[in-house]
This record gives sequence, C-alpha cells and structure tokens, in this order.
Amino acid sequence: MRRLAAVSVFAVAGLFAGQAGASVAVNPKAAPNEFVQAAADNALAAIKNDEKAKAGDTKRINQLVDEYILPYVNFQKTTRLAAGRYWRQATPDQQTRLVDAFKNTLIRTYSGALKRVDDVSAIKMEPFRGDPNADDVVVRSTLSQRNGPAVAIDYRLEQTPQGWKIYDLNVENIWLIQNYRNQFAQQISQNGVDGLIDALNRSNSQ
Repeated sequence: MRRLAAVSVFAVAGLFAGQAGASVAVNPKAAPNEFVQAAADNALAAIKNDEKAKAGDTKRINQLVDEYILPYVNFQKTTRLAAGRYWRQATPDQQTRLVDAFKNTLIRTYSGALKRVDDVSAIKMEPFRGDPNADDVVVRSTLSQRNGPAVAIDYRLEQTPQGWKIYDLNVENIWLIQNYRNQFAQQISQNGVDGLIDALNRSNSQ
C-alpha cells in the first residue's frame, strides 16, 4: 500500500509539475510528448496561485482534476485493466461504481501530490522516439525535486478518435495498473466486486 501511494503521488505530481506560466492549448492530436507536456503546463498554471488546492481542499482539487486532468485520461480503461478478468464478471452498474470509487481513490492522493509541487519542481519530457503511427505509446519524462532525487515517470497513452489519452503511469519501474491489479484481485477474491467497491469508498471517506 505504501508503494502504491508513492506511485500515485509522484505520478500526479508529474502531471502538475509543468512549467509555470500562462495556459497553453492542449492538442490531443499533437505528438505524444508535446500533448503530455501541454497538459502538465496547463494543470500547473491552474493551481499555481490556488491556495485552496495547495492547502489540500478536496472539493477544489476535484474541480481542477475534472477540468484539467480527466479530459485527457481514459479512466474506464485504467479501471478495467486494474480489475483484470474480474471486470468481465462485474455488472454494468458495478463497473460504473468501481470506476467512480477508483477515480476518487486516486483523486484523494492529489492533495498530497500538490503539496510536493514547488517553484523548483519541473517535469521534462524526453523526445518521442516511438512509432508516430502507433496507437499505443509510452512517453518518458523526469521529475526534478528541490528536496529529493530526480524521479523517472512514464506515461502510457492510447490513440482514440479524439486524440491521445493517458491510461497508465510508471514511476521508478512501478506501473500503477499492475500494482492496483494485485490489490483488486485480492479484495475481489475475498469479498467480491461489491466488497472492493465498499472498501474503496470506506477508504475515500476517511
């Protein structure tokens, strides 16, 4: 669980650690690294002077996430892959509730992530060296910190009719989906899909 939290916090910090300044247009049909960099820049510009968000105000963080992050994330695919084979066993209602509960679980980590983003933190995307015609790619980056070592963060993206969307994150060789898949499988095998949803919701309400 501690490693999962670390992955979530660093990954979200990466999205919020672009270059400060005016917002820029985010083009999901641009090169993958340019798309992720623009999304990060916009997110940071939005929260840089937002005292409520930096103080950990969950309601305000939800608003910023809904506006600046979720449009560029395929959260249903993230949840489906984390649930693995159990996703097909879930009813449509359970799938919807699981997506919502999992989304809230990760949003809950944003308050911690925002506190780690300072004026010195920055994320630098590496040049994209993959196949420009591929429909599934990895964008590599490095997050620099004032009070810690640099952290390698990879973003896995898929091509959709609307352009690129992020659906997985890798922090220091720990893929977010794979780690949650192990946790989800244990919960579901013991308590079923509803048991996992209830466990996530209980944790989110604390």
